Amino acid sequence: MTETLRTVGVVGAGVMGTGLAQSLAQSGHEVILVDRTDEILDRARQEIAQGLRFSRVLGAKGPTEDRQVVAKRIAYTTRYEGFDTVDFVIENITEDWDLKRGVYERIDPLCPPHAVFAANTSVIPITRIGASVTRSDRVLGMHFMNPVPLKPTVEMIRGHHTTDATLDTAHRLLAQMGKEGVVVQDSPGFVSNRVLMLTVNEAVYLVHEGVATAEEVDRIFRSCFGHPMGPLATADLIGLDTILQSVQGLHTAFADSKYRPCPLLVRMVDAGLLGRKSGRGFFDYATARTT
Repeated sequence: MTETLRTVGVVGAGVMGTGLAQSLAQSGHEVILVDRTDEILDRARQEIAQGLRFSRVLGAKGPTEDRQVVAKRIAYTTRYEGFDTVDFVIENITEDWDLKRGVYERIDPLCPPHAVFAANTSVIPITRIGASVTRSDRVLGMHFMNPVPLKPTVEMIRGHHTTDATLDTAHRLLAQMGKEGVVVQDSPGFVSNRVLMLTVNEAVYLVHEGVATAEEVDRIFRSCFGHPMGPLATADLIGLDTILQSVQGLHTAFADSKYRPCPLLVRMVDAGLLGRKSGRGFFDYATARTT
């Protein structure tokens, strides 16, 4: 493989996928961004254009480059054409094992033998993903944080068959993006989400039980602990549907009642109150009122 990883396939054009495509393009990579519909891709294109306009204002590091030049490095498609040229794939679709398995079974025969597969997953074991392809030694987890262009550290997960060479390749990609990785072992939720999802779920229980309002919960974490964002605002940013899927995944994996999803979280997802992406979650983003 060449020293520079030139072409990266990004599967999933949601919040994480668009942030990744932007960050990769800004660091000189050619990107193939894949999702199911042109509508999703059009929205991603608009969000990336906005992200490029404001990246300097928001404090993104690295050399300034004409945003139109950067934008042209991203190809938007509903098909996997072009994946025969990729050096690296980062998958970011929803936390649904059947859907993820279908993606890996589709791209495995298309990608070059040297290509590395990275799962940007919250709770699904990397070893399980590796077992679904013919290159289990070249599969790892890369849990990027949101917003991707502004977060300097990535949680990297070694699956059972992941080799040191694969981790070295992933580290090199991150270095090219101006980021660094922290390697942990494979376990549902890994480090970040095993702690974060339990914290968020417990914060939801506090609101559910009437112990405190969402604003009061988050104010304590911001003011007393110095967190820039409280757990419930964080949940709104991630998406309450993603939170629920992650908590359910931990509950299934560990069979431990401490991961039982709060009924309020289930009800809010059923009601379509998903957080920032729906306009309302624990906070109303039009009026800043708590729910």
